[in-house]
Parts: sequence; structure tokens; C-alpha cells
Amino acid sequence: MTDPLASLVPDAAALGAALDGVDHLVDEGLATALFLAIRLRRPLLLEGEAGVGKTSAAKAIATILDTPLYRLQCYEGIDAGEAIYEWNYQRQLLAIRLADTRSERLDERDLFATDYLLRRPILQAIEHPGPRPAVLLLDEIDRADAEFEAFTFEALAEASVTIPELGTVTAAVPPIVVLTSNRTRDLHDALTRRCLYHWIDFPAPERVLEIVRRRVRNAGEPLVLQAVETVGRLRDLDLVKPPGVAELIDWVSALTALGINRLDAATASLTWGGVVKNRDDLDLVAAKDAGALVGADA
Repeated sequence: MTDPLASLVPDAAALGAALDGVDHLVDEGLATALFLAIRLRRPLLLEGEAGVGKTSAAKAIATILDTPLYRLQCYEGIDAGEAIYEWNYQRQLLAIRLADTRSERLDERDLFATDYLLRRPILQAIEHPGPRPAVLLLDEIDRADAEFEAFTFEALAEASVTIPELGTVTAAVPPIVVLTSNRTRDLHDALTRRCLYHWIDFPAPERVLEIVRRRVRNAGEPLVLQAVETVGRLRDLDLVKPPGVAELIDWVSALTALGINRLDAATASLTWGGVVKNRDDLDLVAAKDAGALVGADA
């Protein structure tokens, strides 16, 4: 069967150009990893510091392919009912009560029919009819419990899920799966074996400049240049959570909203919370010479 995406993204270079067109800049390595995930329909695990664009990469893929994005935000304690499916127990109970009032007999198969199924992101992505595949984003998989990973194995390896009452649901059009991790814990080998892998580094300064220019188009050029250089100096400090590109964009947006065109020590001291988002880090930064950090006289 012909891949419906072959003409849209014939190679990694074309994918990179398409992502550029929706203002998501990627280097050759990431473009290649994303292309292989699409072409081979293999899950892609993206790791890297927070704020380097892992989540936005999956969103951008869905945008350029004009296909639905199903996002599962992982967290400690998440289970299969929130990730794959669960039964609508309230509707089932209501059906039982209605049957009682009508003196009707309900078979178990009547209660465990698809009408009573609550579809969560993994099942929604697998059931997407196409012709283009959906994008399934398992965001911050490292925040989930290790046991949760086992629930994803069938979906990742076979693009299917098993519902005991209904059987196995297999994708007619397997989704493009992107997993992200900030490495708050190591993932199980059984999960990583099922995935392609790419590490996203903090971008080079010239690429960071271009990203911020595109994301905060009304920001003045002197401010963008100063903010990028300042974040570079902040990342050289011994911070618990070094600011990423997302924090930089937040900061430039905040400064622009305040009508700031050029950074100085006083402005930086008032707005560090836009880019430094940890109390210990704020204390460390506050103890430094703000003028030196922003490259201006204090």
C-alpha cells in the first residue's frame, strides 16, 4: 500500500523545510529522527532538558501533516484507564436501572459494548481512520510510574490495544508516536528498545535567536539579542533548572508586554521570574550582579 505521506514528506530535508514553514526550527539530526518515525512508523523517544522543544516537535508534525494530535500528559500515578480506555460506569448503571424499571433483562455483552467505552488518547490514536495517521504524544513519560510503561508496550510495538470485554483493537492506520522525557528517571529497556531515540541539545545561539524572533515577532531586536545572551550567561551558572528556550520565549514575551526595548539591571531584577523558575535559582541569580548578567551597567 502506498504511504499517503510519501509525497508530502519525501525525505528528511523536505520535512525540515515543512517544519520551518510552521516556525518550528530543527537541525538535521532531529529532522532525520522525525522523518524516520514517520516513514518507518516507529515510536520516537525525544529526550533533553525541559524547554528545548520536545513537545512542540510533535505538535508541529501534526500541523504539517494536517492530522489530529492526541496528547497524553503523563504524571505519577497515571493508569491505563486514563491513558487507553475505561468503561462509563455511570451510563452502565443507568442502563441497569432503566432495564429494571422496564422488567428487561440485560446481558453482560449489552453493558460492555462500544457505546459505553470512554476512549482515552492511546485508543483514540489507534482508532483514527486515516488516511493520514494521527500523532500520538506521550508527554513526559518519565513522570509516570515505571509500571505504567508496561501498559504502553502493546500500543508501541503493534499499534494495538487489548480490551478484555471486546478483544484486540488494531490500528488500520498506525499512528505516529512521539514520547518525551526530561530524564527525571531512567526508562525501562523494554520501552526504549521499541523506540527510535534522539537527544535534543540546547540550540546554538544563532538558532535560539531565530526561534525567539519567530515566536515573539513584536519584540525589538536589541531586546532579543540581550535576552538570548543573558540566558546564555544564566545557563553557565550552577542552576538547579537552567532556563530553556521555552523560558526564554516567556521572558521576552513578558518584557515586550511591559514595553521594554532594552534590558538593564533594574528591569532584569524585576522580571527574573519570567525566565528563572526555581526558588533556589532565583536566590542565586539575585545574589549576582544583574548588570553583568544582562551585559549592561548596573
